[in-house]
Order: sequence, then C-alpha cells, then structure tokens
Amino acid sequence: MNIKNTRTRNHVLTIAALLFFCGLLAFLEINSAAYSYQISILERSAIYAVVAVSMNLLTGFTGLFSLGQAGFMALGAYTVAILTIPVENRPSVYYVDGISPAIANLHTPFWVALILAGVVAALVAALIGIPVLRLKSDYLAIATLGFSEIIRAFISAPQFNKITNGSYGLKNIPAFPNLFVAFGFCALCIGLMVLLIRSSYGRAFKAIREDEIAAQAMGLNLFHYKELSFVISSFFTGVGGGLLAIFMRSIDSKTFSITLTYDILLIVVLGGIGSVTGSVIGAFLVTAGREWLRFFDNPLTIGGIQIPLFRSGFRMVVFSILLMAVVLFYRRGIMGSNEFSWDGLGRLIRNIPRKLRGKKTKGQAEGGKQ
Repeated sequence: MNIKNTRTRNHVLTIAALLFFCGLLAFLEINSAAYSYQISILERSAIYAVVAVSMNLLTGFTGLFSLGQAGFMALGAYTVAILTIPVENRPSVYYVDGISPAIANLHTPFWVALILAGVVAALVAALIGIPVLRLKSDYLAIATLGFSEIIRAFISAPQFNKITNGSYGLKNIPAFPNLFVAFGFCALCIGLMVLLIRSSYGRAFKAIREDEIAAQAMGLNLFHYKELSFVISSFFTGVGGGLLAIFMRSIDSKTFSITLTYDILLIVVLGGIGSVTGSVIGAFLVTAGREWLRFFDNPLTIGGIQIPLFRSGFRMVVFSILLMAVVLFYRRGIMGSNEFSWDGLGRLIRNIPRKLRGKKTKGQAEGGKQ
C-alpha cells in the first residue's frame, strides 16, 4: 500500500471514529436519565484528560516537574463558580457572611468564565514562575506543591468568606447544557495544546527537555521558554478546573487537595510521559477503572459464607495492584512517548496471533523436553 492510499485510509478511519463517537454522545444525550452514571464517568474522564495533557506539556515535553495542578485548578474552578452562579441564587449560597458588593452582580456566560479562569491561573503562574522556575527537579516539585496548599489555605480562610465563601464552598453552579458542549470544550483545549506542541515553541520545549546546555548553546532563552510553558500549562489547568466546577456543580477547598494532583500525575505516568494520546487514554482508564471496581467495596456472601476481603476500601487495594501490574509490563506507560496511529494499532493487532503462536510453540517445546 503506497503512502497516498495509507493516508486516505487513515483519514477515513479517523472520520469513521469521530462519527461513531458523536453518535455515542447523541445516544447518551437522548437517554441521559438512564445513563447518567456512565455520562458522569465520561465527563470527568474528559476533564481529567485536559488537565493531564496540560501537565504533560510541562513535565513530558519541557522536562519541568510541577505538582501545583490542584492549586491552578482551584483558581479556575472558583473563578468560574463566582462568575456563573445565578445572581438570584447568591444569597442562598453566601448565607453566612454575605457576599462582597464587588462580585454580587458580576455574571458572565460560562464560556467567558472558562477563558477568564485560564487567564487568572496563567497570571498567577507568571508571577510565581519568576522565583520557582529557577529551581530544578524535586525542588521545583516541592515549591509548586507548597503553592498549591497556599491557594487552598487562602480559599478556606475566613478573611475571604465574602468572595470564596470559605469552608462552606460554592454551590448552584450551572451545569453543561449538553454532552456535546462538555466534550467540545475538552477536545478544543487538547487540540490547541497539540498544535502548540507541533509548533516551533513545542520544538523549543523538547530541546530544553533533552539538554538544557545544548538548547542554550543554540540561542534559546531557557527562562523565557520555561516560563512560557509554565504559563500555558497553567492556563489550560485553570480551564480544566473551571470545567470540573461546572461538572460537579458545587465545590469547596477539599475538592482540590494534594490527592487531586497525585491523581493527575498517575494518569500522566500511566499513559506515558510525553504522549498526548497516552494522557487521554490514561484519564479514561483510571477514572473508569475506579468506578467499575466499586463492587469490591460491597460485602460478598457465597454459600452463606461472607468473604472477608470484600469491604469498604478494598476497591483501592485491587486498583493499586492492577496499576502495579500495568507499570511492570509497561514501564514507560501504555503509550510511552509515542502517539496513537492507525498503523500502530494495525501492527499491534497483527502481532497478537504471532505472540500467541510463539508462546504455544515455546510451551510445546518445553513439554517435549520433559
């Protein structure tokens, strides 16, 4: 098959996959009442995919290890919540200390709020990036992790109750109009990051990741590109936080604990550091896997005998064992640093029978020796 035919086939397969996915979304939207649980899993997975790709942009493509994702998500989520809660519902939300006059009548459409959420996160990242991006490796991770906790402390502080509502959180956040809007925004964010990675800026980021000294010798301003990568990553992380607020419809400071950052890091590592499609696949696998294993948390009785392992919390034990198994077999993640391609999928499918025949032949040879 020549190159032209291969490209045509790949385009046809891509269009067919997109049509199938759009049809699936349409089916779920029409039957949203019956499939609300499945819809919630898909929406959360798509939102986590946005944040995971933004983290991969910084960690996998620029080589900067940051753990401040939860803090930037909190900034984006609270920005969206403050700007989108209906004005008439705000007295019932800020019922303890009241609401600040500066934001009492401030209201924007949710898409404007999402852009502003990213801008707020990017501005804060630009400020803190000046001191922290001079650090490297573990020191940068610790500094950004500390920043994330500082943001949480400010959000829950009583002094900001009239803006963030303190420990009471914010509720009555309008939901997505439909599934297509939710997935459309997530796809748009990921698409923009892919275009950036493929641009000259993306090549500069990769050069810094591979060898900072060589990149500097080529004339790259290291701090400028590190700051740029940090700000762009934070922008999309803030948008991801805003999307999460719309999805959850109520948020508080506990929503954005350190655990959330670790979840995003897990998705990036599992999918493959330096792979966009790996982050997307990892987001859906991790989110769906946790939900599908919930039956391990319920007591199980067989023949009148209760199985002692099936109890609350056992789900995460099984989930952790499965993650360890995946990491052992895929040490660089599911995708490594590669991206999804139809040719690669075809090779994988064609190699399965060959591997099975190889194992069968090996087993027969060992049996013959015995």
